[in-house]
Amino acid sequence: MKDRLRGLGVALVTPFMQDGSIDFPALERVLDHVVQGGVNYLVVLGTTGEAVTLSPGEKKAVVDFVKEHTGHKLPVIVGIGGNNTRQVVDQIKSFSFDRIDGILSVAPYYNKPNAGGLYEHYRTLAAAAPVPVILYNVPGRTGVNIPAETILELAHTVDNIVAVKEASGNLNQVIRIAKDKPKNFLIISGDDALTIPMISVGGAGVISVAANAWPAAFRQITDAALAGNFPEAASVHYRFATMIDLLFADGNPGGIKAALSELGLIGNHLRLPLVPVREEIRKKISEEIKKI
Repeated sequence: MKDRLRGLGVALVTPFMQDGSIDFPALERVLDHVVQGGVNYLVVLGTTGEAVTLSPGEKKAVVDFVKEHTGHKLPVIVGIGGNNTRQVVDQIKSFSFDRIDGILSVAPYYNKPNAGGLYEHYRTLAAAAPVPVILYNVPGRTGVNIPAETILELAHTVDNIVAVKEASGNLNQVIRIAKDKPKNFLIISGDDALTIPMISVGGAGVISVAANAWPAAFRQITDAALAGNFPEAASVHYRFATMIDLLFADGNPGGIKAALSELGLIGNHLRLPLVPVREEIRKKISEEIKKI
């Protein structure tokens, strides 16, 4: 399974109708677009998928739709996480993992556990999980950083924890993990803008937001970087540097949904408390799409 997590993963959006219901025809268009564009694996029910606003029934419907529509041609990773360890374990135990290849689990947010609490949280989840677990470190959203030492301890002592999605923005932390991690433990970039530098110090790829809209280009970036061809990777990345900034200028997934709407793949609808990006940002995204 670890080898199937190398390269380009896409953090799938969840398209909505204007009335807030899930837009499955639009989800089908996005799936066809990213699969044809060459992504290596799919990540469903993550931050970009607005999973925290979906009911349990809606989450199941989205996962089932993705599995059925893609026919398991690509690995499917499902986001299951939270800040109540017992509740997350219950979610894992009640979830159907048929044709699911792994769990992406965000660090507990709001209650801000220390390193010991983070270690025990993930050790407990991994013990309950029938599939591999990917740690998700995103302190900008959770308010807590998983220290490099804790990630390494989990990597060395818990067999079922196979990777970390690193979105701390701290390359020094990434280097410390890369230096002392087990050989088969993967570091995956959680930031489109840092994909190339993270691969250069030992990363295995990226779980990309931008790949919802431009999968072929971000596959080219990832493949070139993994092959050590950093000039080629950079030359493609430069074309998207401004766009990446715009996608996150008013928050994710507002930016990528605005771009996908401009490309005609989905409607520009989010669920509260999220709202579409400001009109000035939408116009800039539209203008940048034309340049690209």
